[in-house]
Amino acid sequence: AAILDAATTLFADKGLQAKMDEIAKLAGVSKQTVYNRFASKLEIAQALASKRVEDIVAPLRGAGDPQTVLETLALTLLNRVCSADKVGSMRGVALVSVEAPDIAHAIYEAGPRRSLRELGAWLAEQTRLGRMSVADPEEAAEMFAGLVLGHGHLRAMLDVPQIPPERRRARARAAPSRLTSPGRPRGRRRPTTSAASRSRAPARPPTRRRPAPPTRGAA
Repeated sequence: AAILDAATTLFADKGLQAKMDEIAKLAGVSKQTVYNRFASKLEIAQALASKRVEDIVAPLRGAGDPQTVLETLALTLLNRVCSADKVGSMRGVALVSVEAPDIAHAIYEAGPRRSLRELGAWLAEQTRLGRMSVADPEEAAEMFAGLVLGHGHLRAMLDVPQIPPERRRARARAAPSRLTSPGRPRGRRRPTTSAASRSRAPARPPTRRRPAPPTRGAA
């Protein structure tokens, strides 16, 4: 934990310019100890992302009705992105993305992308069990995360005030209803009658007009 905490601090300040011996010094361990745990800064970055994911998706591992689980997950996401140390981690990722896009992509796959996959798999399982009705779980997972977080990441990047705790709790309570409300599966539209189908409908028979009576001629 000390190595990852040190890496978080240095990556936020220096990006990939942070050296392994600097990480070791700040963590209070030898450089060889760092290399025994992590072969490169890429592995450190992936471990950081993976640790955050485990903390975020922990509610999906527990029992509970969908509303409760999603509300807990939403509040976890909001508290994570609104925490004071998020400013440094967001800026660190931004620095890394410029210096080494391949590492930035690896961080995304190990972190945010993995959390979306986990949520999507959970939504699919809840749908299979009949507890929810989600047509496209993977798409719903990304939409749910965006609905919950709003501008949270942007606020962290710019270091502007985040939403207060009471608003986080209110948003966390409201967001799950977008996925758990009863009705037809999300992502599917109610079928409409197309022009082609209307053209195939049987036509009404024409109304027959009675012939007019013959007009008598003058005598």
